[in-house]
Amino acid sequence: MGLPIVNRFLLCLAALLALSAPALAQASFETQAKFAILMDEESGTVIFQKDADLPMEPASMAKLMTVAVVFNELRAGRVNWTDEFFVSEHAWRTGGASSGGSTMFADLNSKIKVEDLVRSVIIQSGNDAAIVLAEGIAGSETSFAAMMNELAQDIGLEGSYFTNPTGLPDPDMHVTARDLADLARYLIREFPENYHLFSEPEMEWNGIRQPNRNSLVEMGIGVDGLKTGHTEAAGYGSVISTDDGGRRLIAVVHGLTSMAQRAEEGRKLITWGTRAFERIAAYPEGRVVAYANVYGGTSGSVGLVGDGEVALYLPRGSRKCLRGEVVYNGPLMPPVTAGDQVAELRVFCDNQLVQSAPLFAAESVAEGDLVRKAADAFKQLALGWVPN
Repeated sequence: MGLPIVNRFLLCLAALLALSAPALAQASFETQAKFAILMDEESGTVIFQKDADLPMEPASMAKLMTVAVVFNELRAGRVNWTDEFFVSEHAWRTGGASSGGSTMFADLNSKIKVEDLVRSVIIQSGNDAAIVLAEGIAGSETSFAAMMNELAQDIGLEGSYFTNPTGLPDPDMHVTARDLADLARYLIREFPENYHLFSEPEMEWNGIRQPNRNSLVEMGIGVDGLKTGHTEAAGYGSVISTDDGGRRLIAVVHGLTSMAQRAEEGRKLITWGTRAFERIAAYPEGRVVAYANVYGGTSGSVGLVGDGEVALYLPRGSRKCLRGEVVYNGPLMPPVTAGDQVAELRVFCDNQLVQSAPLFAAESVAEGDLVRKAADAFKQLALGWVPN
């Protein structure tokens, strides 16, 4: 990694943002959640965050990664929806009715279809169902956790480590609010054909009908997913999504004291996100936002673009206060591959971070020849940049 570099600039949006009235202060939001994040699903833009990169116990929200692994196995054809998995004594004792946690009430030594197990994990948060899936796919919870961590790395969840498919307490297991939002974004984008499962209102198994544990689904505010969680140590949390208001938002709240507080803080955050902002198309798809320096490459710089269009979601009444920064660890070292995430756009209003969005290399830059490297070495030394 190189040294952090910040390119500061005024966002050139005067034609779009002109107002006759004075700009107001940035719209503010406060939450009682210890950890929180609000993200635009399409672009990955972060609209609000509170300790979003600090490690936290995931509780049953870890089951989102369990579901992601299962969905990948289904897509690859290694597992079918109609396959039946065996309910072991371990699954029955650890996740069944006698465990005192959320359960499917699966019968010991029975066989259950993958479709029913997946629906239980999503709707009922069944711990027994999650363990049965893990054992049916990987032979044990430990082997399945290795699959979870491998997929987490592929997705780019840098602050998460999983040790079991249920989210039951383990001192080594942790996630971040940002990673949970990115995981939700992955599920929504990669498996749209399965997303309807997250909004099913209830499920019945073994003659026991249980409602969706995400109470916001039935509140009529456009929430259609994704997962709640709770342990005594971690408190109450939820991963939430809605497409109300013309765009899909993903929210995470965690560290709350009750189910009621979890529902209210989640509702407040997601409603604020859909109501308090206006969308401004800042950079069309493919438009270069800024350039990053490259050390010793065939080119001395590389253009930075968004993941599609870069749109700004601005607090209403604050369109004259904008300042932008592009931050990256640089100079970049070749080879740089087109599509690599190498920088971040940060937008400020009155010195408060309004949002951030990832930026990607617009083209590839290969390693340069000795002449290029020598020239860059002189330039970097003169500018005080010493690549690692």
